[in-house]
Amino acid sequence: MKRIGSLRPVIWLLSHTLHHLDRLVLRWSNGRYATLTWFTGLPFLTLTTTGARSGQPHTVPLIGIPYNGQIILIASNWGKPRSLAWYYNLKAHPTVTVAVGGETAVYTAHEAHGTERETCWQEAVAYYPAYETYQKGNGRLIPVMVLTVGKNPDPSISLGFSR
Repeated sequence: MKRIGSLRPVIWLLSHTLHHLDRLVLRWSNGRYATLTWFTGLPFLTLTTTGARSGQPHTVPLIGIPYNGQIILIASNWGKPRSLAWYYNLKAHPTVTVAVGGETAVYTAHEAHGTERETCWQEAVAYYPAYETYQKGNGRLIPVMVLTVGKNPDPSISLGFSR
């Protein structure tokens, strides 16, 4: 299914329909499932950011790739020329809340560059090969954000992802 998700017609279809389906699935499952997770088995999280301009909280479901106790987020926007608002929100306000399977924790975000970016990018592509398709069809270097557990994390929270 991950390879099928790399095909251009499938990417187009998902980019135009998935966010509508996710609203329903997230509501139905109390935030435990997202549509893409059902189809692909990709690790899913709900990210709550502070709006870069509005200062208001915004919550969005995303693919979150676990890596060395951190979480990798790819600002691909389905290979479109611009990243979605959550990326700009993270750059303006790097403290975020992440929810996985009903558990939440506070993280701090930074944009990966150089070797860190390449390592995280390869890890993300191993999870979801469509990222390579997005990058090839795009005139921009897709940003990679890394989330690290914030100060004083609750030790009882183990946002466990599985590969």
